[in-house]
Amino acid sequence: MIKYAAAWFLMSNVKDNIARVQDRIAAACRRAGRKPEEVRLIAVTKTVDAGRVREAYEAGLRDFGENRVQEGAAKRSALAGLDATWHLIGHLQSNKATAAAELFDWIHSVDSIRLAERLNHAAESNQKHLPILLQVNLAQEETKSGMNADEVKSAIENILAFDRLELRGLMLIPPMSENPGDARSWFRRLRKLAEEIRWTRATTRVAPTELSMGMSHDFEVAIEEGATMVRVGTAIFGERQTAT
Repeated sequence: MIKYAAAWFLMSNVKDNIARVQDRIAAACRRAGRKPEEVRLIAVTKTVDAGRVREAYEAGLRDFGENRVQEGAAKRSALAGLDATWHLIGHLQSNKATAAAELFDWIHSVDSIRLAERLNHAAESNQKHLPILLQVNLAQEETKSGMNADEVKSAIENILAFDRLELRGLMLIPPMSENPGDARSWFRRLRKLAEEIRWTRATTRVAPTELSMGMSHDFEVAIEEGATMVRVGTAIFGERQTAT
């Protein structure tokens, strides 16, 4: 029986945690007939202090994910000089698109054409090309952002008009469940949606090969279903600290 959750990360240091996560990624890849190199580990640094992020960097990680623009700005400033790639993985309001496009190397949470337009304008002002993922809300949960499958398909033509954006793939946060296996059907549906888009589009500009799906609780299931990016926080840094 496959075990998808463990409590070891609560007692271990960041370097050890990363090694264990990487071992779990490799094992999931073996089960799926994939190579570990196909999966990009993004360390989610929400509420994690800069010192512990630096530990993760020194342990070999280069991809870091933030949920909020303001926290990301402070952390990037504190860690200036690191050769790291920063991903915005949380909900992005349109009025913060300019700051996000300047601060982050990837945006995982594009959930509307309006937001894409603002990001494109900001990227043009910064003379950069910005890789983006479209956030998909397959379960149509009111508490989560994201397009449904039909909206994703119809949005592509508009997004192709934004020459500063590079559409790289899709992102998903499945409905929460204590059982990691419950997320499998949602991960599978996202993979099939990406495949459908690739097969039905004639242009090579639409190649959503990246699938950002899976977190500490369920990343092994996500890998088995085709994830190319997993967003892992707790399994690396431990339980988040909450403000009192």
